[in-house]
Amino acid sequence: MAKHFYDEIPKPLRDLPIPAVIDRFEAGGAELAEAIRGLTDAQLDAHPVPGTWSIREIVCHLMDTDLIAAYRMKRIIAEDRPQWDLYDESAFAANLDYAHRDVHAACDVFRLNRKTVAGLLRALPEAAFTRVAEHAEVGEMPLDNFVRLYTHHLQHHLAFVRRKREMVLQ
Repeated sequence: MAKHFYDEIPKPLRDLPIPAVIDRFEAGGAELAEAIRGLTDAQLDAHPVPGTWSIREIVCHLMDTDLIAAYRMKRIIAEDRPQWDLYDESAFAANLDYAHRDVHAACDVFRLNRKTVAGLLRALPEAAFTRVAEHAEVGEMPLDNFVRLYTHHLQHHLAFVRRKREMVLQ
């Protein structure tokens, strides 16, 4: 299988016990709203780096991918070796009109989804984290690794949001 972005989970996150990862996953729910607090619509919609998503579009991407991740986690928990299909994040951004979505509602959905999923994960026996799915790009994906991936995914995109925030506030 080809190398995938998600193969690059930072070592400190790889080394944490899963209960600590779940805590970070849930805490990330509030970080997204905090990262955009006080920004105007014009600042949220700016493209300070041409050819990349605006802050608004990144927020909507994070909301949608977290909802997809929650569904995938539930499939790992409930089904034996589920097969995951792929989706086109660029098509989501364009065809779901990320450029005009309510970022505050997206942040609320993101936070509540993370809270709900974290509660589900905390209730699982340790053995559940070894359950796997088959990802079309990366192959076998254990639940443990997938929770770490989505904890990292938020941090990866928050770095872009924070950089763009600095740029639009100048």
